[in-house]
Amino acid sequence: MPASQSRARARDRSNVLNRAEFLSLNQPPKGAPEPRSSGRKASGPSTQPPAPGDGARERRQSQQLPEEDCMQLNPSFKGIAFNSLLAIDICMSKRLGVCAGRAASWASARSMVKLIGITGHGVPWIGGTILCLVKSSTLAGQEVLMNLLLALLLDIMTVAGVQKLIKRRGPFESSPSLLDHLTMDVYAFPAGHASRAAMVSKFFLSHLVLAVPLRVLLVLWALCVGLSRVMIGRHHITDVLSGFAIGYFQFRLVELVWMSSNTCQMLISAW
Repeated sequence: MPASQSRARARDRSNVLNRAEFLSLNQPPKGAPEPRSSGRKASGPSTQPPAPGDGARERRQSQQLPEEDCMQLNPSFKGIAFNSLLAIDICMSKRLGVCAGRAASWASARSMVKLIGITGHGVPWIGGTILCLVKSSTLAGQEVLMNLLLALLLDIMTVAGVQKLIKRRGPFESSPSLLDHLTMDVYAFPAGHASRAAMVSKFFLSHLVLAVPLRVLLVLWALCVGLSRVMIGRHHITDVLSGFAIGYFQFRLVELVWMSSNTCQMLISAW
């Protein structure tokens, strides 16, 4: 028995971890968490079953969150297609806006391009139609001019109403001119010049006897008016295309409510 005790003391003396300078290594650090087994045993008897209201609330959250995540991460096909077309429209409109500013690539041709756009403005067309109506002496001419004036007024009101409703800005920062304010053509969608050019060209093609070269020039003029509005950065491509479509439907509407010669004479005499 004394021999075994002496051997144990010799073993303890030979163990370097039992020295005073290494005793801290054998002790657990302060603030260390207890073993999981003991914690599980201690917390086992004190656990309480969850309340029924908490379980119902968790189930509702689990049913709602995946649906919201799917709505954010998986948008509808129509939304993706619309946003893609809108991005392409903005990109192409900015590329075609070569006369949008003084530092643009075609800045030297900006005045000429703006002049082409003025030929489709509402103020010159309304003023010219009224002047021709005053100078006209034939019943057929007055009938055509009165219906043309009706179509021009309808175009201005339609474009102004849709622009106020949509309030879409152009691809570039550009302030409307004085003539644009007179006709309330201050927003981008739809393009009023394009709708007017399409409506007037279709009106002339239907009610005037023109040679084939003049018909081709009339169509080219309408296209150039729409293109000029994109080149100066005033409208997007979709604005111009929508303007062409609105101008065509306006022509069809005027054809449906076409005023006869007697009605035109009555309006002229009352005026």
